[in-house]
Amino acid sequence: MMTMWRAIGIGALAVVSGPAAAQETTPRFANIFADHAVLQRDRPIAIWGSAPKGSAVTVTLNGQSASATADADGRWRATLPAQQAGGPYTLTVGAQTLNDIMVGDVFLCGGQSNMEFMVKASTNAWGALQTPADPDLRYVTIPDTSRAQPLADLEAPATWQRVGPTTVGDASAVCYYMARSLRQSEKVPIGFINSEWGGTRIESWISAGSLNTIAALKPGIAQVATYARDRDAAVAKHGERRQAWWTAHDPAAAKQAAFARADFDDRAWPTMPTSAWKQAGRPELAAFDGVLWLRGTIDLTAAQVAAAKTLQLGPIDQYEETWVNGRYVGGGSVNWAWRHYDVPAGTLKVGRNTIALRVLGGSNGGGLTGAAARGLELTDGTIVPMTGDWRYFKGSAMTGEKIAPAPWDVPNSLTTLYNGMIAPFAGYGLKLAAWYQGESNAGEASGYRALLSLLMADWRKTFAAPTLPFFVVQLTSYGKPSIAPGPSDWAALREAQAEAVRQDAHAGLAVTVDVGDRFDIHPTQKTVVGERLARLARVVAYGQPGMRSGPEAVAVTRSGADLVVRYRNVTDTLRTYSGAQAIGFETCAGDACRYVGAAPRGDTMVLPGANRPDVTRVRYAWSDAPFVNLFDGADLPAAPFTLPVR
Repeated sequence: MMTMWRAIGIGALAVVSGPAAAQETTPRFANIFADHAVLQRDRPIAIWGSAPKGSAVTVTLNGQSASATADADGRWRATLPAQQAGGPYTLTVGAQTLNDIMVGDVFLCGGQSNMEFMVKASTNAWGALQTPADPDLRYVTIPDTSRAQPLADLEAPATWQRVGPTTVGDASAVCYYMARSLRQSEKVPIGFINSEWGGTRIESWISAGSLNTIAALKPGIAQVATYARDRDAAVAKHGERRQAWWTAHDPAAAKQAAFARADFDDRAWPTMPTSAWKQAGRPELAAFDGVLWLRGTIDLTAAQVAAAKTLQLGPIDQYEETWVNGRYVGGGSVNWAWRHYDVPAGTLKVGRNTIALRVLGGSNGGGLTGAAARGLELTDGTIVPMTGDWRYFKGSAMTGEKIAPAPWDVPNSLTTLYNGMIAPFAGYGLKLAAWYQGESNAGEASGYRALLSLLMADWRKTFAAPTLPFFVVQLTSYGKPSIAPGPSDWAALREAQAEAVRQDAHAGLAVTVDVGDRFDIHPTQKTVVGERLARLARVVAYGQPGMRSGPEAVAVTRSGADLVVRYRNVTDTLRTYSGAQAIGFETCAGDACRYVGAAPRGDTMVLPGANRPDVTRVRYAWSDAPFVNLFDGADLPAAPFTLPVR
């Protein structure tokens, strides 16, 4: 996921409220409304923005008008009558006019790196980039923004773009291929909103109010709220929690605490260049997994101290705490995530400043990995580099330990991406939503089903659309193929996704287990994924006849010496590619599973001779990277499953 990472630090910004809005001297639209935007057809159109408090505003679109009055915080919201698909129109409020506005269907696409994956990197990129411009197909990408409190507006005007050879390459590939397919069949303007961030967890994308319904997440949500009120105090408290972890896990931690102080004399420590410690040419570190202390310096002028913005340390393997002149400024827990730490006022000084790191790692090189520029970033974007090599101290050998991240740290944050990348355009009219995420939650399937249901309900509330169609891309195939049945975190998460969708009358599941890449967590075949989402949308969102998915197992029954798996949503009949037998079926007696043969018979699969008395469960494609050859007449793959035997 590191290749898809766009490193941006979190800020403790509060809701954009009265003082900022009240500075407006004339009415203006919220930043999601911009030239080339698409507004949702066939429903009242909510429009909002800012203006001097108490002032009356009038919004006009295609000859229709609506009025509103700015409240005490300088916020106004108006509702235009529903309109049919059409355009281009102008949208006006006061002296502000937006041009080339279309009315059609709007899609919201969210998730992590496989939704973020751009058209220009997809298998079909050449064809997509050569396609003639389609002025009725548009998109906007929400900038990566992590905030501890919900933003009332995007921090800058949105950039809506018409799809064409020079613009489509940067769009979400999955979302684009879905939208392109629906443009061809529905013949209306379509705009899609990309709001995604590689490597992130589902908890980052749900509002604090919804997450607070899960007891285990309440403490973390409270910490995020504290961070919003007093960033420095929250960071210091998190440092205390991490220090308590070290006291409990490393007998040397108490003695080594002095290493973080600015006045500690480290001149006897050996030096190493900025690099992963296993590649630093130090024999004693070449195979070391455990604790390494690093101390470096950075020289600053008075002007640089005054212009200091963030300490940039790049990626670190893996767990780390950082002190500046003896003050704790942050700690990370993800080896590919870049460390960007705000330095509290008064911490830096003119002259030499000491940076101390305690790192627990080694499995990915250890310590300062990657070729990042490390130093102090100033407000003008320049970086004052570290001074000279790092000094190091080899601590305890440790493996297998985990240190919990701060709940405001991307990619493991709670609610912060909802706050920065969903809340700012709450209420925007949508036709449907699509979600491609789960890789970062693999291993936690037991809680994911509830979180996915919570996300769908939360977004529907946010966008005032109780029946909003919501389509989930099921995790594809990735990782080491299985040579024997066993547990699979990815298979368990696929099942959690399927369960959440089955419980939701307005949701659909796009099965993609056949188009993964066991060597790459970012498979490039995004066209098929987008087309399968479009197939779901035609049935669920547009009400066209057809099946909302491909073959789905619903029951396993005993029949003489055989077991029979019954399917629904089968076009024509089940069929196997490259052989008479389907691969990937297992029978399980408790936790002991074995592969069995399976042959298609209409809309059922027969497992000959598999009806043994101890068999309690049948499962299919239960592996991180299963090989599958079972499809139906529409060339849709049978969905992975685990079912009890009746």
